[in-house]
Amino acid sequence: MSKDTKKNETKNEEKVNAKTKISKAEKKEAKAKAKLEKANKKSEKAKTSENNREYTKIKFVATIIAIILVLGLIAYVTNTIIKKQNFYVQNPLATIEVENFGTIKVELYPNYAPETVANFIALANNGFYDGLTFHRTIPDFMIQGGDPNGDGTGNATLKDLGQDSDEEYTITGEFIANGNNDNTLKHERGVISMARSDYSSYSASLATEGYNSASCQFFITTEDSTDSLDGLYAAFGKVTEGMDVVDKIANVEVETRETQTDSNSELTQDRPVNPPVITSIRVETYGINYGMPETREPFDINSWYMSQMYGY
Repeated sequence: MSKDTKKNETKNEEKVNAKTKISKAEKKEAKAKAKLEKANKKSEKAKTSENNREYTKIKFVATIIAIILVLGLIAYVTNTIIKKQNFYVQNPLATIEVENFGTIKVELYPNYAPETVANFIALANNGFYDGLTFHRTIPDFMIQGGDPNGDGTGNATLKDLGQDSDEEYTITGEFIANGNNDNTLKHERGVISMARSDYSSYSASLATEGYNSASCQFFITTEDSTDSLDGLYAAFGKVTEGMDVVDKIANVEVETRETQTDSNSELTQDRPVNPPVITSIRVETYGINYGMPETREPFDINSWYMSQMYGY
C-alpha cells in the first residue's frame, strides 16, 4: 500500500471520527434540550396546579363572604320588618291618674291622627296636664278636661311643648270634614277626642277656623255618639282600662244642667261643683319618637268680630 493511500485512509478515518463526535454532541444537546423541555413542562404544570389551588382558595373565600353578606342582608330586612310591625302593633299607652277616682288607660292611634297623638304625647310627658281638671261632665255623653283656664276657654302655649315661647297655639283638625279622610275612627263609648271651638254661628265662612282650633282640651265619650261627632272631631284613641272611672266622673254633681240665659249668673252649665283633678298624664311610647306637632296661630274671634262690627 502506497503512502498516499494510507494517508487518504487516515484522513477518512479522521473525518468519520469527527462526524461521530459531532453526532454524539448533537445527541447530547438534543437530550439536554429534551430534559429542559420536560423540566419546563413539569414547572408549568406545577405552576398551573398552584394557580388552580390559589384560585380555588380565592373562590372559596369569596363564596363564604357572599354567604355572610346575604345572611346579614336577610337579618337586616327581617329586623326592619319586625320593627315596622312593632310600630303599628304597639301603640302608645296613656295613663291618666285622677285624684280620688282612679286610673284611666288609653291606647292612642297614630295611624288615625298622627299630629294629634304627637301633640297629646308632648303635652302629657312635659307635665302640662298635671293638676288640671275635668271641667265639663255630661252623663251619657262625655267628660272634658285639659284646659289650663279650667272653664273651656284655654289653650296650651309653645312653651308647654318645650319651646321658648309663651305664644298660644292650635293644631290642624285631623278629621274628614277638614280633609283628613284617613281618620275613620268612630266616637264609640270610651273614645278620646280633641275638643275645639265652633265659630260657624258667627259666619259659615269661619267653619274651617273652628276645625283648626283644637289645642290641649280633650274629651272621652261615655256612650256611642257617632252621629253627632264622627268626621267633625279628631278622635285619636280609646280607653282600654278604667271606663268605670270615666263613668264616675261623668256623674259628679254639677252647678247646673240648665242653659244659663242670664250673663250675670254665677252658675255654669255642666261644670262640676268639685271638678275632678288630673293628678298626672303620662304616655308610654315604647321607644318610638312621635316628634312634635305642626302648630298654627290661633284664630282671634274677638278681633274678627270687631272688624266686622266696626271695621278695625
